[in-house]
Amino acid sequence: MGRTAKKLNFLIEESVCRDLETMIPAGKRSRFVNEALRRELETVRRKTAVETIISSTAKGKKFSSRYIIEGLARDRRSH
Repeated sequence: MGRTAKKLNFLIEESVCRDLETMIPAGKRSRFVNEALRRELETVRRKTAVETIISSTAKGKKFSSRYIIEGLARDRRSH
């Protein structure tokens, strides 16, 4: 992984566990789960940002197209 790791203790559904063990070889599962979680967290982060923009504009706060485009560009460069 190359990054500091932390061991977590949580439950996943049996069918998900079975699929993970069947489809992903031992030794690659942590990386697979990390990448999947990273993608899902990024989706949540972006949805939250969009909701913030929408709620702010509904309250009268306006964002210019330039501001939004620059913000998106910064977000994309950060990954």
